[in-house]
Amino acid sequence: MDFILNPFVTLLTFLYRVFGNDMVLSIAVFTVLVRLLTLPLTLQQQRSTRAMQQIQPEMRRLQEKYKNDREKLAAEQMTLYREYGINPLGGCLPLLIQFPIFIALYQAINMALAATPTQMIDTAGRLLVPGLDSVIPLNNRWLGMDLTQPPNLNTVGTSIESFFPIILLGLVGITTWLQFKMTMPKPAAPSPDGKPDQAQAMTQSMGTIMPIMYVFFSLSFSVGLSIYFIVSNVVGIAQYAVLNRNKLPATPAEIVDKAAEKPADKALPAKGSAGSGASAAVKNVRPNTAAGKPSGNKPNGKPTAKASKAK
Repeated sequence: MDFILNPFVTLLTFLYRVFGNDMVLSIAVFTVLVRLLTLPLTLQQQRSTRAMQQIQPEMRRLQEKYKNDREKLAAEQMTLYREYGINPLGGCLPLLIQFPIFIALYQAINMALAATPTQMIDTAGRLLVPGLDSVIPLNNRWLGMDLTQPPNLNTVGTSIESFFPIILLGLVGITTWLQFKMTMPKPAAPSPDGKPDQAQAMTQSMGTIMPIMYVFFSLSFSVGLSIYFIVSNVVGIAQYAVLNRNKLPATPAEIVDKAAEKPADKALPAKGSAGSGASAAVKNVRPNTAAGKPSGNKPNGKPTAKASKAK
């Protein structure tokens, strides 16, 4: 874990010195750098989410067709994934990579904001850039809160600053919900048999569980990690807003499908088709009639006097 922890401690300490001993600003800039570093994974996650939404009707058809054969169903699903160029784990990969970042950041904040002499010595030994140890110890106070400790709710109501922990927790929950709401795919059309979409139901439930879970993390870990959550969520919301505005394709297969759909929308009926035959028949009938009246014969089929003279 030191190969992640030591660079984090060094970067936070370096940013702390660059931004005039402002630890909160250092954490915010560090968060933006992490989000930019994981941007390719974010793009992959969004493509995977949109692609999985597109193949849901076909997936339901396979589940209904092979509901009694699990092995055949798994094989057909993998074939479907390969056909559309989808990685089933593509949506989980960014979360798996960010999880060790959360742990390393939590430890890095506590080590960078060392309070005891032993912790200061340990922090100085982890710095990879010479001369950074001159800024130790770092300032660990912000708006009356200790950045190394969880939010303290026991003093709420005693002063104006005592409400800051509640505001911080509220921002964590709201920004987490907004980010998940933007990344969550649109509800798919209901299946023909009327059965509920289990994947969609699970996604909607996660939209409720995730904000609560992040608020619980913020209550259990340091205030510095809560600041990381908020800034990361805000940057994520901005990223997804830009990507959705640019209409990022889900998969290469979708690009091909969209290109193939454009000529089809403007195609005209082919010659000899049912539609063209009906039009020709109408054209042939119209010259023989006028205002809906017969032009040469009576209803009983006998020729009129004018017709006989003409012959």
